[in-house]
Amino acid sequence: MCRNITTLRGLEPPATDEEINAAALQFVRKVTGITKVTDATRDQVEQATEEIAGIVTRLLATLPERRQPPKTVPPLRRPEVQARIAQRMKEREEHERMHELGIAHTH
Repeated sequence: MCRNITTLRGLEPPATDEEINAAALQFVRKVTGITKVTDATRDQVEQATEEIAGIVTRLLATLPERRQPPKTVPPLRRPEVQARIAQRMKEREEHERMHELGIAHTH
């Protein structure tokens, strides 16, 4: 099992679509050996991730409740990870805005 894939069953509140998609993407990356998605692999990786996320969503909905919650907090629920994601999104939005306004910048 990939150490980056977290247990999603039994979370309170239940696993979000974002958490399920992140786990599905980690699984796809692990089994394919693709560490960085490129234009040549994007469509296949996205399709596989979507299919696996759907399977996991249905599976989690049909399993009985856990007796005890998972022992670790999923990364997407940790404050430091939330802050990193928010910072990345802010930088991406600023970058896209520079493109929209035609402002010279570096990549």
